[in-house]
Amino acid sequence: VTQLLSSLVTSTFIVEKQPPQVMKTNTRFTATVRLLVGGRLNVHMTPPQVKVAIISEAQANALLRNDKSDKPCETSGEILNNTGTMEYHQGTRHLSVHFRNMQLKRIKRAEKKGTESVMDEKFCLHFQCQFTVGEKELIFKIWTLSLPVVVIVHGNQEPHAWATVTWDNAFGEPGRMPFQVPERVSWFRVAPALNIKFKSTNGRSLTDDNLRFLAEKAFRTQNHPDLLSWSQFCKEPLPDRSFTFWEWFYAIMKLTREHLRGPWIDGSILGFVSRTQAEEMLAPCLPGTFLLRFSDSELGGITIAWVHSDQKVFSLAPFTGKDLATRSLADRINDIAHLCYLYPDVPKSNAFSKYYTDAKETPPSNKGYVKPQLKTHIPGLGEIDPNMSGGHQSTPAYPSNPNTPYSNPVQSPDSGSLPFDGAMASGHDPSSFSINRYLEDGGIDIDDLGDIDIDLAFEVEQYPYQNVGDFKQEHD
Repeated sequence: VTQLLSSLVTSTFIVEKQPPQVMKTNTRFTATVRLLVGGRLNVHMTPPQVKVAIISEAQANALLRNDKSDKPCETSGEILNNTGTMEYHQGTRHLSVHFRNMQLKRIKRAEKKGTESVMDEKFCLHFQCQFTVGEKELIFKIWTLSLPVVVIVHGNQEPHAWATVTWDNAFGEPGRMPFQVPERVSWFRVAPALNIKFKSTNGRSLTDDNLRFLAEKAFRTQNHPDLLSWSQFCKEPLPDRSFTFWEWFYAIMKLTREHLRGPWIDGSILGFVSRTQAEEMLAPCLPGTFLLRFSDSELGGITIAWVHSDQKVFSLAPFTGKDLATRSLADRINDIAHLCYLYPDVPKSNAFSKYYTDAKETPPSNKGYVKPQLKTHIPGLGEIDPNMSGGHQSTPAYPSNPNTPYSNPVQSPDSGSLPFDGAMASGHDPSSFSINRYLEDGGIDIDDLGDIDIDLAFEVEQYPYQNVGDFKQEHD
């Protein structure tokens, strides 16, 4: 009876707040354990002390097989601030201890075999304490284990560590021996796991089309088998790439969380679309229509594919997290006047204007410097004809409405001069003359000005002059 009672009490000793499952050495972390029957047994009258240790997978297995609580558990590292006294919370009648400032000082690893890496190795935290009930009639020595953790020493180990944790959390069976997981798993179990992971990180679920795309990416083929192996998931590089499926997926999650969460939740980012598929989708669209897709070739990159005036589909080089930290995706889209409609036909201002950065006048600093503004420009693309209709007379592909959010696409500090995005064409058609390009090129031959109507050309340009008279006065 005493043994059964001990087992019952031990089973009520739980980890209420788990430690981080990817744990970096010399980094502070927290955890909370609670004794569910603490209030019932009046344990709080003499609150017990809890001690924490980190143990390996093999040590956890040995502990479960032997259950020798009398013998000190072997450990695999050193944790600072690893003891705490349980506290009784009168309002909730909870007996628990919160470790606020633990830190893994060092870790002892097992020898690796074959292709094993340190990010494949799983540990866990072992919590143990001892208390008595009654007049020392019963002595309970109880312990519990945390979820598995992967220990890293550098940030670049984080993606693979999270692969190990994700596979374990999703596919570890209840009641298993620590920390056994299957080598192969049905895609119908992998897909929900990826979806849960992406939604919890970025706020919106993956669609069925997204998951079909991910299946083709993970299996490296459209007609794929049912079972996905651990090696395909995070060991074998993708075809013609230096990174694995999980590294690619994890980098996209990170990019979206840090820079794209709002547009992703809005549904403005299609994301999981191949380059060929993007071109097929955009082919029948109006010039200026664009979509956003995650890059296949760049880790953590997002690219813009759009329809140019000649109905050809172009793709910009991917923007990475570093690029978007300098200037946001919404501002970059606003900069590029060639982009007008988010696929299929949503004006870009409707989709992205709430994410635009306000262009505020920045006064000179105390040292007399003026902070420059960077803007995105596509070199060598050719200029926009404001009157171009793309074959649809009722809906201009590049509207000349002054309320349309146009931008000044220059990849250099905004100097306050005229923007360089006017429409320049050959010949002397007044509507095709670009004041902006005229200024940018340092002027043209005086003989060419005879056939140009400056007043008409002024009407199709965008720049900070109130009227054509001001322009003529400054540029005589």
